[in-house]
Amino acid sequence: MNKIIVALWMAFLLAGCTAIGSGSGPGAQQAVSAQPAESEQRQRAKVHTELGSLYMLDGRAAIALEEARTALSADPNYAPAYNLLGLTHMVLNEARLAEDNFQKALSLAPGDPEISNNYGWFLCQNGREQGSISYFMAAARNPLYTTPTKPYTNAGVCSVRLKNDKAAEDYLLTALRLSPTNTQALYWLADIAYRQGRHSEARQWATDIERMMEPTAEVMWLALRIERKLGNREAEARYASQLRRRFPGSPEQRLLTQGHYE
Repeated sequence: MNKIIVALWMAFLLAGCTAIGSGSGPGAQQAVSAQPAESEQRQRAKVHTELGSLYMLDGRAAIALEEARTALSADPNYAPAYNLLGLTHMVLNEARLAEDNFQKALSLAPGDPEISNNYGWFLCQNGREQGSISYFMAAARNPLYTTPTKPYTNAGVCSVRLKNDKAAEDYLLTALRLSPTNTQALYWLADIAYRQGRHSEARQWATDIERMMEPTAEVMWLALRIERKLGNREAEARYASQLRRRFPGSPEQRLLTQGHYE
């Protein structure tokens, strides 16, 4: 995944389901779980973890790490702070440190769906896609989890990586039923339909995305290729013009220039 994709997916993980990218990332989700603040120390840890999450979303990983460590100095057993460390080290491509912190978070809060989901995404991003699915499902099936659409989306993306489009489609359709505005799920449903030759269906998914958000380069490139397959040269040319104008230098624009449509 390129840096833009990672940033978009982390926004999905930390905030919700309205970002689309290319990603893949897959997303994991928010760094702060619903673990209650039971003391002054835990309240201080919670505040610093929430602040660190905002810094990570803003791309300031060093400050996010500092805030997580400050949280743990207040409460060494605060699982969401370890979760934040895991996410931040993941963004920094420090896989060993990320895994150590995710596992510590899970040991402290084994039933926490947010941590399970985030660790699942870590596994998916590090070539362990099959192992990630059980963590996504543990998160999604937790009745106290308020955003099960996220782990279902992540399970769908990781199933695509496993070349299991049937399972991916099932997960993504479930994610979409839970949140009809989940543009990540829409994007990957469009991608699957396109690759399977169901181009009219793919167009509908892509059109739904465009109704909900300003299309990214990834969405525009997929829509362009769908229209190309459907023989709609006018729509193809329109997307090509927008891609060149709005996303010059993007990987999608380079593929267009090179004529690499598949």
